[in-house]
Amino acid sequence: MTLGLRILARTVLALALLLAAWLVLVATFDWNRIKPALNERVSAELGRPFAIEGDLRVIWQREVGEGGWRALVPWPHFVAEELHLGNPEWAKGGDFVSLQRVEFRVAPLPLLWQQLSIPRIELGGPQASVKRLADGRNNWTFELPAKAEGEAEKASGWTFDIGTIGFDKGRVQVDDALTRTRLDVLVDPLGKPIPFSELLPAKGARPATVNAQDYAFAWQAKGSYQGQSLNGSGKVGGLLALQNADLPFPLQAEIKAGDTRIVLMGTLTDPRQLGALDLRLQLSGKSLAQLYPLIGVTLPETPAYATDGRLLAKLQEPGGAEFRYQGFNGRIGGSDIHGDLTYVARQPRPSLSGNLTSEQLRFADLAPLIGADSKAAQQARGVASRQPADKVLPVEQFRTERWRVMDADVTFTGKRIQHGEKLPFSNLFTHVLLNDGQLSLEPLRFGVAGGSLDATIRLDGRRAPLTGKARLQANHFKLKELFPNVQAMRSSLGELNGKADLAGTGNSVAALLGTASGNLQMLVNDGTISRNLMEIAGLNVGNYLVGRLFGDEEVKINCAAADLGMKDGLMTPRLFVFDTENALVQIDGSADFRNERLDLRVNPESKGMRVFSLRSPLYVRGTFKNPQAGVQAVPLMVRGAGMVALGVAVAPAAALLALVAPAAGGEEGNACAPLLEQMRKR
Repeated sequence: MTLGLRILARTVLALALLLAAWLVLVATFDWNRIKPALNERVSAELGRPFAIEGDLRVIWQREVGEGGWRALVPWPHFVAEELHLGNPEWAKGGDFVSLQRVEFRVAPLPLLWQQLSIPRIELGGPQASVKRLADGRNNWTFELPAKAEGEAEKASGWTFDIGTIGFDKGRVQVDDALTRTRLDVLVDPLGKPIPFSELLPAKGARPATVNAQDYAFAWQAKGSYQGQSLNGSGKVGGLLALQNADLPFPLQAEIKAGDTRIVLMGTLTDPRQLGALDLRLQLSGKSLAQLYPLIGVTLPETPAYATDGRLLAKLQEPGGAEFRYQGFNGRIGGSDIHGDLTYVARQPRPSLSGNLTSEQLRFADLAPLIGADSKAAQQARGVASRQPADKVLPVEQFRTERWRVMDADVTFTGKRIQHGEKLPFSNLFTHVLLNDGQLSLEPLRFGVAGGSLDATIRLDGRRAPLTGKARLQANHFKLKELFPNVQAMRSSLGELNGKADLAGTGNSVAALLGTASGNLQMLVNDGTISRNLMEIAGLNVGNYLVGRLFGDEEVKINCAAADLGMKDGLMTPRLFVFDTENALVQIDGSADFRNERLDLRVNPESKGMRVFSLRSPLYVRGTFKNPQAGVQAVPLMVRGAGMVALGVAVAPAAALLALVAPAAGGEEGNACAPLLEQMRKR
């Protein structure tokens, strides 16, 4: 035998003798003798009381499920009973974790290269009490004792490795003052394991993983979260595969938190690092805004909703955990909703991005965004109505404190808008941007009556109260589409064009308009006005005015022009005139948006085509909700005074000329152009 072979043989023999001696020691040693020293050492290392109060022993048994020679040889299993790990001193006693029994096997060969490898550990009767105080102190963070001065920190060459964790019936109690959470969770073994695929839905969103382990335990939770009552139940697997990502851990849950219902089913992979989730996720509730206290995502007020999609989560991404809600479908109120959303828990603020689409959007479902839905609808979505009975403008407050919690970059497309006959909207597109408390819709675009309403809205929630700016442009609203039920309009080529530029402060629509300053301009040409038109529009006051001015006949409008100024919520006309075939009608006065009151005068002047029986101006007074119209007691001025008054409207007329749309297809020009040009030259 060569020298090399002799050295190798002696080495192998020494290792075999060492292993045999270790096995004999393990088999014959009374392990209970080391409990006092072990308890003391662990307590000192963790800075908390630790004790094995029951038996500590080794049993020999073959490995179930192992193949080859390992299934034939009995292996030593360490068993400890009645283990208790206490709380930090501030928790004033009690156990953080207790276990009725712990059983594990140590792989002997890795010990030779200083690796403590435990292929599997079984936890029997686990119980845990998780606590966190309002000041942030918690009992799951260990404050290890400081080293004595001058004591060098020695790096250990040993590594620790656990393969899988099995457990049985257990209980977890949670008391978290920061999130106002109090939960009691019970886990019980199922009578018979349930294959993961057996509970997968036949249709709808499905997790991609189908080879997960069976469900082995049922769980129930009861208590409260974020001050809302919470009840839940579900199923989980029996083994946490800490090292084997090929054995996904199954999850199934149905949770009711307040008015929100959450249903999920799927898998957790790499649980040691909380690596990834692949779930079917269904959400439903009274309003999307109610998800904020549950998941911390800022969403708008909506009618009742329900969604169903696939949630993919990568929990250990360098830029922050990433959640993708893919291909979800659902309904919000009477509207369908589809899309993809991505939420990234990045710093300094999380972000939400994605694209949403509605094939058929019910216009009424947009009203909760600004608190413009009815009192009954607000109560249905769980919001106490604050709208005064005598007010029209919505007073519901924007929740600006939520705008700085996260950023957003989301597009929404409503391909077809379902509405009543009085609302000729056809489609909608908007790009919602939220950045450090600044909310903008750039653009907010509606298709209206064959034309478009383009708006840019910016709200700065960093200020208290918030500041808002809005720019609107109305282009080519076709009068025959605005009033499809008016026979005389059906052949009209007239249009409505306009623009507005307003800025205000306040945390509601009412407050913003009540403080707004800016300008509004509008032109209507080649239309028809009648009492029938006012009735269709639901304008009772307009019905009265038109009846007093023109009787029951339809009257052709050559041009309606308005140039309105607004200062601190008070709107006054610089120019507001209707040019009809029979008369020129001028309107002046004011509309007070702060107090929602009207004080308008309507001054008609006959063109001589017919004799007006009306000899006094008309008025419109009262509130926005209950306007009242009547005849002024003061007689009309001498004929022709109206046009003299219009002479001061040179600048407004010039500004309005810019709104005159160019003629299309060789048609005659806009009927407003001659009137405005005449006023501009006066």
